[in-house]
Amino acid sequence: MLPVILLYVIVFLYGIVIGSFLNVVIYRVPKKENMVTTRSHCMSCGYQLAWYDLIPLFSYLALGGKCRKCKTKLSVQYPLIEGLNGVLYLIVFWKYELSIDSLLYCLLFSALLALSVIDFRTYEIPVGFNYFILALGLVRLLTDMGNWPDYVIGLIAVSIVLYLIYVVSKGAAIGGGDVKLMAATGLVLGWKRNVLAFILGCILGSILHTIRMKVSKEGHLLAMGPYLAIGVAIAALWGEEFLEWYMQLLGF
Repeated sequence: MLPVILLYVIVFLYGIVIGSFLNVVIYRVPKKENMVTTRSHCMSCGYQLAWYDLIPLFSYLALGGKCRKCKTKLSVQYPLIEGLNGVLYLIVFWKYELSIDSLLYCLLFSALLALSVIDFRTYEIPVGFNYFILALGLVRLLTDMGNWPDYVIGLIAVSIVLYLIYVVSKGAAIGGGDVKLMAATGLVLGWKRNVLAFILGCILGSILHTIRMKVSKEGHLLAMGPYLAIGVAIAALWGEEFLEWYMQLLGF
């Protein structure tokens, strides 16, 4: 029992470390800032953070959520992204244990988390995220060649329909980033789960976006990326079970 608990702790710690990097990506990619040469710093006073200021979750808590130098309150995004990424890794590991699936889905979920925040703020999914997910899909394809038609069809099953909508509406009905995202995730999930992911994303988007407009009493552009990402995450974790239940419901 102890080794299992220790393994889960390691997975969570690994998740929050990656989550810390995601915060850097979320802030710097939209601004096109260098993520390698530019040191982490306070967004208010410019204080360059020391290593002990960068320990995921713990540094934020130790500093009381404030900059060590200027005492400006730090964004709650830092611990939220770190903690959420750690929890997502735990869920993936609980579902798939030590396997290639766990590795692929952990990386997929991190990419989905970062692109969701960026898309929510900028209404744009940076193409690098879609290339990264596409690379995960190629790894998925190579590690499960027996089911290669499922993944190849997944590449186009949803995206081709979205692309036609994109062309006809001239980008007014769907964004190009969303089209690329569903193509990339299709190569990871296969066509059945990707269709499910898209349907779930549309349902969630219509419900949650409507609630958001009513609560804020303002009109909002719809950033579809976050809702598609949630749909993809659900399909990755429980898509097979849902599809099996649905087929039984139809009598197959």
